[in-house]
Amino acid sequence: MAQATSRSDSRRDASDVVVETRNLSKVYRDFWGRSKKTALKPLDLDVRRGEIFGLLGPNGAGKTTTLKLLLGLIFPTSGEALVFGRAATDVSKNERIGYLPEESYLYKFLDAEETLDFYGRLFGLDPDERRRRAAALIEMVGLTRDRKRQLREYSKGMTRRIGVAQALINDPELVILDEPTSGLDPIGTREMKDLIIDLKARGKTVIMCSHLLADVEDVCDRIAVLHQGELKELGRVEDLLRVTGVTQIQATGLSPAAAAEVKAVLERHGAADIDIGNPRTTLEDLFLEVVRDTEARPGRRARRTESAAPRAE
Repeated sequence: MAQATSRSDSRRDASDVVVETRNLSKVYRDFWGRSKKTALKPLDLDVRRGEIFGLLGPNGAGKTTTLKLLLGLIFPTSGEALVFGRAATDVSKNERIGYLPEESYLYKFLDAEETLDFYGRLFGLDPDERRRRAAALIEMVGLTRDRKRQLREYSKGMTRRIGVAQALINDPELVILDEPTSGLDPIGTREMKDLIIDLKARGKTVIMCSHLLADVEDVCDRIAVLHQGELKELGRVEDLLRVTGVTQIQATGLSPAAAAEVKAVLERHGAADIDIGNPRTTLEDLFLEVVRDTEARPGRRARRTESAAPRAE
């Protein structure tokens, strides 16, 4: 019975893995076949169903290369990438994927409705279904009032939003977003992050790559930090940002005289909302620590320091 339960748990866990890479690497070569650039060193990670997974790193870290390998746009030098249990080079999987590139290639003379109708045709949707999905997506991304305007009149933020709608026209299970907040102002950035969180609420699995640290910190469940084509950190955001060497006590409604006392004393003084635990650093500090450690110890995984104090608010 125990063995049967174990096999059942294994099958259930496997079914929850939407994307998996095994020793995945990419080396670009010159005309003569000589190694020109190692864009991605052997990478092992998985993305689970229903989570928002962030690929974080500076320009040239290997983020876009990883996305292209998952989409089957380029071929790996070694290892393999699996999407929905299929090889990433199997193009049939792409009907279950929505993709927003860093630069959206949209027809500027079309309006929002015509754009979504065009991409709906590419997926073979019938006219009624195309109209229904287009109307729902335009409302979801907040472009209802601008649905008849040509895209050449759109701002950067509006263009990114219609790009997201285009990526969702096939109702994908997996949504891949490359620098979704690139070029957006603070309001547009917040709206895009809210939209990404809403995608998770709708049951989508989201992979987003970015070098904007606050964006990833706000929306992602787990992150992978890449630097110089190599995986340096992988885990839940809340775990990676926790400073384990420091204990922090927070309370509201507490008089200054009782501020330095222990939890029992705080409760005796009527303090509310007492929180004792580990404070968090910021994703920016974690990222910089990884980069600096990589420069100091090339070829090794980042070594985090538990004694690092959190940034002052």
